[in-house]
Amino acid sequence: MKFGQLLKETLLREYQYQYVDYDKLKKELKNSLNKGSWSEDDESVFLEQLENELDKVYTFQMVKQREVDQRIRQTQEVIEEVVNRVNSGRRPPEDEFLELEAELSDIMATVHDLAKFCELNYTAFYKIVKKHDKHTGWSLRPVFAARLSAKPFFKEQYDLLVVKLSQLYDIVRTRGNPVQGDSAAGGSQQNFVRQTTKYWVHPNNVTELKLYILKHLPVLVFNPNKEFTREDAAITSIYYDTDDLDLYKGRLLKSEGAEAIRLRWYGGMENTTIFVERKTHREDWTGEKSVKARFPLKEKYVNAFMRGDYTVEEAFEKMRKEGKKSLQEIENLERLAREVQYTVLNRKLKPYVRSFYERTAFQLPGDARVRISLDTNLALVREDGPTRAGDNWRRMDIGIDYPFEQLPDSDIDRFPYAILEVKLQTQFGQEPPDWVTNLVNSHLVEAVPKFSKFIQGVSNLFYDRVDLLPYWFMQMDVDIRKPPTHNFGFDHQPSTATSSANSRGIVSRGSTSDGSSTHREGLNDVENEEQYLGDSNRATLTAPENTEQPLLEAFERNNQESFVKTLTKRLQEIKRDFFLETIPKFEAPAPPTVVYEQKWTAPPGKRIHVPVRVEPKTYFALERTYLDYLQYSILIGSVAVALFSYANTKPLLLAATTFSVTALLAILYSTFLYLWRAYHIAKQSAVRYDDRFGPTAVCTMTFIALGVNVFIALRS
Repeated sequence: MKFGQLLKETLLREYQYQYVDYDKLKKELKNSLNKGSWSEDDESVFLEQLENELDKVYTFQMVKQREVDQRIRQTQEVIEEVVNRVNSGRRPPEDEFLELEAELSDIMATVHDLAKFCELNYTAFYKIVKKHDKHTGWSLRPVFAARLSAKPFFKEQYDLLVVKLSQLYDIVRTRGNPVQGDSAAGGSQQNFVRQTTKYWVHPNNVTELKLYILKHLPVLVFNPNKEFTREDAAITSIYYDTDDLDLYKGRLLKSEGAEAIRLRWYGGMENTTIFVERKTHREDWTGEKSVKARFPLKEKYVNAFMRGDYTVEEAFEKMRKEGKKSLQEIENLERLAREVQYTVLNRKLKPYVRSFYERTAFQLPGDARVRISLDTNLALVREDGPTRAGDNWRRMDIGIDYPFEQLPDSDIDRFPYAILEVKLQTQFGQEPPDWVTNLVNSHLVEAVPKFSKFIQGVSNLFYDRVDLLPYWFMQMDVDIRKPPTHNFGFDHQPSTATSSANSRGIVSRGSTSDGSSTHREGLNDVENEEQYLGDSNRATLTAPENTEQPLLEAFERNNQESFVKTLTKRLQEIKRDFFLETIPKFEAPAPPTVVYEQKWTAPPGKRIHVPVRVEPKTYFALERTYLDYLQYSILIGSVAVALFSYANTKPLLLAATTFSVTALLAILYSTFLYLWRAYHIAKQSAVRYDDRFGPTAVCTMTFIALGVNVFIALRS
């Protein structure tokens, strides 16, 4: 599918005249080229048209941005008035909360539409400039990049809007009684254990992802009394390692006791509190969990502490005098500090990689059962060498000014995706919330188990010094975007839903004249749909179904096939719930399932590490299987010995021989299989451990031996 056609099918109808006139620009480019060579006048005319389109898009984006700001302010005033009535004991009717919730949902839909609008227009500008440079021979990209920087409609990340909407939605969702608690999100914790799953998020899906999450969890704000700024979301860490990159290898291989030591601070470079952290990996068979522990240290003492000149007693002397922490807590911190200092000095650790990102955390204050964090603008920077940091523990030529354009390309890795971390603390056997399950199974995310910023930074920035690469390294060039699989409800509310809200002065966007939503969800902005699907390297992609569509509505809106499909699903649910086996089964053509596989080849001189989890019971299962083979072999061998004892004829000797050969081959095969499996389990190799041929072969040989024995007995 060409991009021009894709643009027509995915644009929002009410915004359609504000998009880039892609067809007009392409037609102008084609007509000028058909006249002959591309002249300077042609370039001037085309650049003027392009500038007009950019001005149109930028102006519209600014107007809609101000409109959204105004709607949020007016909605906030109404919410404050409603909350005051709640606090005074005059509880408003439930309809008012429902209207406010609908209004906030509509604002979220507007923000979502605006983000998609900017994304699609940026792609249109990128493609038309690329087409221009390709066919004319004139290089317009550097010039137009400067024009885009002057009118950066595409750089708005809507972080401040998301935080504000989150606060308002949380108040309305809790009916004026938001959850109160410690918002430090671990700031007061020293040792904490988390079960985390990690995902990549394409930049095009970041805003939609944030809006969906905030409908269920509020944005975690560390200081609610301070106006939120982008600096509040900045997190910077510096990772240490040896000259041989031993910590990198240990973390990549998930060796028992593998450590990662880093120094972290929040906000800008002027922050004087540095957290020294140590992450320790524990295998499951140890009965322990991987733990992250940390202690605070003033920035002015970091260099002396890492050299061993600043002792642990000096570091915690003030904390002991203040008495804000118990003696047991202080002793635990001191023990941790001694161990970290000893490791740094003994193993001669040095700073190697800096990670910078902006984090948006979603969590109920004081409730860590569900905590979701989204890290955007991830940059990994080299910290090694005297030319970068000198004798200091960190380089000072950069701060939080992402994208750090002052750095050479060899010193920085700007990661192309956002990182989503879902952290759950559920009781044994308890399932995570449905909305979390829908999120992690949706098209918005791509699962990347065990992803590590530290490993990514070292493997990319020190590529020539490592021979073992993480499994995701070869997938960095794969487009992780997928066709939409879920509708997360970012459709505008009907005008009747917000009529009461409008009476209070809240500006709302309605629907079309027929009552349908004007929001449209389309394919991603790719030049060729077939290429997009072919490169996605996904395991399985299936056409999504609307499981909540009523039967009659499915029959009326779609066709008989959709009706039969929906009816079949409903009957299957009834059958499953009531264990009825007599319900007729309606078969409808299943949607095509497309499986995409791609084999990766490691670069020359490199190896790809695929994580393989080996539990202790694996070794016991291996030994138990081997013993079962030996038990079978002994049984068959005993039969052979008995036959040999009474074999006084050639037929009996032949029968005994068949049983002996069967037992001997089973012993040799099981011994070889046991040694092969034990070797690969010890190496954590990603090979097939199931035995597809052994049981069949042994059973076949046993039947042959029995058959020979029966045949000889009958002839005798």
